[in-house]
Amino acid sequence: MEPTGAGRRGRRPGDSGTRAAILDAARARFAGEGFRGATVRAIAGDAGVDPALVMHYFGTKQALFVAAMEFPLDPAQVVPHLVGPGIDGLGERLVRFLIGVIDELGEANPMLGLVRSAVSHPDAARMMREFLGEAILDRVAAAIEADRPRLRADLCASQIVGILVARQILALPELAAADRELLIGVYGATIQRYLTAPLGPS
Repeated sequence: MEPTGAGRRGRRPGDSGTRAAILDAARARFAGEGFRGATVRAIAGDAGVDPALVMHYFGTKQALFVAAMEFPLDPAQVVPHLVGPGIDGLGERLVRFLIGVIDELGEANPMLGLVRSAVSHPDAARMMREFLGEAILDRVAAAIEADRPRLRADLCASQIVGILVARQILALPELAAADRELLIGVYGATIQRYLTAPLGPS
């Protein structure tokens, strides 16, 4: 006799490979179609499960991306707490958090691999750009009350990625050895200027 529910997609109790299958399918879809192009429905189809099961395990497509890329945290969860107190001091809060994560993870930071790939592979660059846009930059831009909020958010992103590249990938010696509070003050002031200072002619 066929087991109850056979032939029906959905949750498979006791199948420890289900989550892994979803992650494998997600990595392939994200790599091939980018963050925006890869849909939860398509990922679920590739994994042989119902889309509701994907949401059961991961909650959102952003969280699925974070898990698939093996990020240590979900920016979509962290950024609202950073921007919540308002624009004042946001530059320093962003940098303090970023440098804290970088220093804690070191070479184990999975963002390093994605950044390295983005430099030479257009698909990786698109995937990172789209994810940064939806998980981070849209939220930062929404908190900015000055003109051209998305340009300001992109300027912040350029500084944030620059910190990651300069300290971790290039390992510029003086920068890598610099006191954390010094870096937070300098970078934080720069990002705060991007957020609030006049940008000049459009």
